[in-house]
Amino acid sequence: MTVARWWASLCALAVINIAAWSFAAATRSGDLAELRIGLSGIYVFGCAWRSFFLVYDIPRLCVVDSWASSVAVGRSVAAVAELAFAAQWAVYLHASEFEGVRLVSHAILPLIAIAEICSWHAVLTTNNLGHVFENSLWGISGALIVGCLLALAFQGSPTNTFMLGVWALGGALYVAYIFIADVPMYWSRWKADQAQRRGYLGLAQGIVDVSRRRQKSLRWEDWRGEVTWMTLYFSFGVWTSISLILA
Repeated sequence: MTVARWWASLCALAVINIAAWSFAAATRSGDLAELRIGLSGIYVFGCAWRSFFLVYDIPRLCVVDSWASSVAVGRSVAAVAELAFAAQWAVYLHASEFEGVRLVSHAILPLIAIAEICSWHAVLTTNNLGHVFENSLWGISGALIVGCLLALAFQGSPTNTFMLGVWALGGALYVAYIFIADVPMYWSRWKADQAQRRGYLGLAQGIVDVSRRRQKSLRWEDWRGEVTWMTLYFSFGVWTSISLILA
């Protein structure tokens, strides 16, 4: 597969996801419906934006040479979208009658907010160690959510148990991927940079750099390491957000 074909498939998927979100939003009503729809919409449209304007943050690579593909814009869109997704889970878990689940619901958004700070630090300084901490926090948050889903499944009705089980299975696979593949990938990149005695940018330098520097690339070698997580992120991640509207 070429980068152009992969990118085209992500763009087509983004259009389908927006249509699916619109359908789910139109069929949903009741308590907290508008909040759930709004939070999901932020995530779905944020992911669509990032699909159309692909950015590989640290090397400042893009597919479309446009201001919309700047790392500053892409990372900002990602941060808002990811916080909205975390808020979706917090709202869902907080509606539980179980005190332990509600307690976890209060922790999800702060954990992801810290993860976003780590991500911004990595992107601005080009130091992959920030991504190690970022994705570790996402993995921990995912594990907490899976634990809550399992607790709810054992106590819920048969109808709810199926959806909770699907979410828990997907969440468990996500956590496994984070700690088996994703975090080690960023750790190995950081170790390689350390071995090469790579210099990192200061925060002020990074702010200027992410605003101005970008390089268009359609070389598979440049994007190969990002393909798996981006594809999963813009598909299963978005579908999870849409399904939370109907929860």
